[in-house]
Formats: sequence, structure tokens, C-alpha cells
Amino acid sequence: MTTELHWLTLSILLTALLWVPYILNRILEGGFVETVMRDPEGHTATQVGWARRLIAAHGNAVENLVVFASLVLIAQAAGISTAQTQLAASLYFFSRLAHVVAFTLGMPAIVRILAFFGGFIAQMIMAFSLLGWIG
Repeated sequence: MTTELHWLTLSILLTALLWVPYILNRILEGGFVETVMRDPEGHTATQVGWARRLIAAHGNAVENLVVFASLVLIAQAAGISTAQTQLAASLYFFSRLAHVVAFTLGMPAIVRILAFFGGFIAQMIMAFSLLGWIG
């Protein structure tokens, strides 16, 4: 497995697991039967800010993973793996991890914005590497 695929796998795993804490919180707040079994429309709202923020961070992670995963897979198909693409893959993972932690814990918005921007920079490094503009 290439370095890029390793970091992509970790990014996918992170994104895939983000729902667990906020769903467990909903169950604790409303009970399993009320929250899960009697809410067919999925309208059970959480009462705590961290869970609402985690839901938003999860949605943001999914949206950005689509872009980054596509870029990594294109690089793999093209046989492109450079120091820049490897850096981009690790930067993306740690930026997304920092974003979800900062958002969920309600840290100052600048922390979340900088973490988000780190993920965007990782996407641009990967795209520019694919286009031969860097690297």
C-alpha cells in the first residue's frame, strides 16, 4: 500500500466513525426505543452543543473526503507518488482530525478554520501534483 492510500484509508476510517459519539449521545438522551425505534423520520434533535457540532463536522468531513479520495485514486491510477503527494495525504488526515476536534469541542472558530484550510491545501497540493504544476 502506498503512503497516499495509507493516509486515505485512515481518513476514511475517521470519517466512517464520526457518527458513533453523536448517535450514542442521542440514545442516552432519549433512550433507544424512543430515539431509534419511534423516530422513522430521523428528527430526534440532540440537546447538547458538542453533538450538534459533531454532526456538522461529520457532514463537512464527508463532503471533503469525496474530493480528496478522488484525487488520491487518480494519483494511484496514474502511478503518481511523490514527496508532495505523500505530504498532502498526511496533511489531509491531520487537518481533518484537528477540524473535527476543534469543531466538536467548540474551540475558537479560527482553530477550526485553519484546520479546514489545511485540508484544502492538501487537496490543492494533490491536484497540482497531478497536473504537473508542482513536484
